[in-house]
Amino acid sequence: MNDRTVRDAGPPIRILLVDDHTLFRRGLTALLSRDPGLQVVGDAADAGEAQRRAASLQPDIILLDNHLPGVNGIDALPALREAAPHASVLMLTISEDENDLAAALRAGACGYLLKTMEGEALANAIHRAMRGESVVANEMTGKLVAVYRQAAAAPPLPGDAPAAGCAPDTAGNGALSPRETDILRGIARGDSNKQIARDLGIAETTVKIHVQHILRKLGVSSRVQVAVIAVERGLT
Repeated sequence: MNDRTVRDAGPPIRILLVDDHTLFRRGLTALLSRDPGLQVVGDAADAGEAQRRAASLQPDIILLDNHLPGVNGIDALPALREAAPHASVLMLTISEDENDLAAALRAGACGYLLKTMEGEALANAIHRAMRGESVVANEMTGKLVAVYRQAAAAPPLPGDAPAAGCAPDTAGNGALSPRETDILRGIARGDSNKQIARDLGIAETTVKIHVQHILRKLGVSSRVQVAVIAVERGLT
């Protein structure tokens, strides 16, 4: 990938992996070890073991699969947050179901990532989460918009607030040009830069430049935050 995240020097981010497949945990540990800013300090195969390890290790990031034996990952989220209150929990799953996405965010996950993503993209997402950003797989952005609409239309339920430091900042009030507004709508649909460029009849590099302008004007740092703002402004 060319959009390598700029990372601050400092101690590595300490990660706890929670997945019931031993080979996947080993492979992911080896993959993440390529980044000197990341350190896998432990792993667990089920929710109970994950809670014990989270309490003893106090990791910075917990990568959590949803399909675990016994208690699934989403249902285990409250106990994990209690065991390691300063950790950011990122779902890392094969499920593209919007109900799983909604349940994970309601339970306090700071991100929802797919196991099909590239290794460097996963590393970048972990670094971004450590800076307090919400990270959601590009393929899930459109579904996040649908989830956000549902949440906006319904009164909040107890426990619906995301974990501290994870909530998208939607306070930006920058005025967008008509072209930027068109691109904003595309981002809210979950379209890639290539798809937006094709729909608008412009070069993909031009879309990338517009996206950077949109992020700066709105005062946000991710496409997910842009999509949420699009919903708030009634542009979807």
